[in-house]
Amino acid sequence: MSISDEIQRLHELRQAGALTDAEFEQAKAKLLSSQVSLQKGGTGGTGGAGGGNDFAAQLGAMRRSRGDRWLAGVCGGLAKSTGADAWIWRLAFALLTLVSLGLGVVVYILMWIFVPEE
Repeated sequence: MSISDEIQRLHELRQAGALTDAEFEQAKAKLLSSQVSLQKGGTGGTGGAGGGNDFAAQLGAMRRSRGDRWLAGVCGGLAKSTGADAWIWRLAFALLTLVSLGLGVVVYILMWIFVPEE
């Protein structure tokens, strides 16, 4: 749902009497401030739905690394996105592969295919 759709929905709720004018203004200000912080790369709120949107934005901005790579640069890209070292991600994929009968390899290959290179 776009920000204009959400503001329109708030306006409809105010017109129906479900929101007071003060509640409408407060909700609109919160919606606009969370949108601005998402565009700047901020947290987007104190949790709840804002946290999910922030994670989606961060995931969409992820790129495979060209410099820190052993195979495809997936772990290097994850390291840049999350701030963790690349060896931690490599270990996580190796453990996921061993523990879950190859799931780590499947996830790695899917990320190799769908995550663009820097």
